[in-house]
Amino acid sequence: MLEAVVIHCPYCGEGFETTIDRSAGSQAYVEDCAVCCRPIEVQVRIGDDGELIEVGTRTDRD
Repeated sequence: MLEAVVIHCPYCGEGFETTIDRSAGSQAYVEDCAVCCRPIEVQVRIGDDGELIEVGTRTDRD
């Protein structure tokens, strides 16, 4: 269950599209910004029904 979402870089503020795998459940991972290439920690919350609840981003220093 892949879903395309737009996230915003906490460093440069630019938005870019990434893909979330809802079948993997809630997760946290690091992805480089497509614009400034800095590492972003991405937090994904998936509900019990498999629906996407929230996608959050923060710097790797937060």
